[in-house]
Amino acid sequence: MKAQDALDHLLLGIADLDLGIRWIKEMTGVEAVVGGSHPGAGTRNALISLGNRQYIEIIAIDPGQTELSRTASLIQNLSIPKLITWAASTSDIKALAREAQSAGYDIEGPSEGSRIKPAGSMLQWQTVRIISRFGDVIPFFIRWDPASVHPSDDSPSGCRLDEFSIEHPDSEGVSQTLRALSIETRVSSRHEPVLRAVLATPKGKLELS
Repeated sequence: MKAQDALDHLLLGIADLDLGIRWIKEMTGVEAVVGGSHPGAGTRNALISLGNRQYIEIIAIDPGQTELSRTASLIQNLSIPKLITWAASTSDIKALAREAQSAGYDIEGPSEGSRIKPAGSMLQWQTVRIISRFGDVIPFFIRWDPASVHPSDDSPSGCRLDEFSIEHPDSEGVSQTLRALSIETRVSSRHEPVLRAVLATPKGKLELS
């Protein structure tokens, strides 16, 4: 599967959630809806839909929590939004975990995740993170609980994902890792790792990186 088709959501990191919401509205014309907090992770989020079961998660520090997860440590000093990683969708998280391990990769998970939405309903999922030397250009994988509404279905709409690409100093190594996880994409060579996404928005094209 191509990376753009495998993509479930993009994580756009910034330290302050309100600032991230304002920035997205200014750049796209769409106001993200607050999703909720991630207990024990030190983060909270806001979302906009990209349609096609894809969305952007603006992820920021939750000032109401003291524990900082790995993700929180990546975003705590970001004053402008940055794509920090991405999630790929899977319908069978256990099979995905076996596939990754068979390919020689260590994994974290499958792990259970949940958050309570502002209206009070529960959103639940499972994730697997692939441990590799390529860091966060390799996605983590997510399987949504069938009883949960996918965030792309009830988040503010108006944007779509037109392009998604990956750049890395070891472009072939990243490509090989993705292929081992059944994701096909061309990875461009660059002196530092970069994720890029081009959105079609009510205000025109927007490139995120």
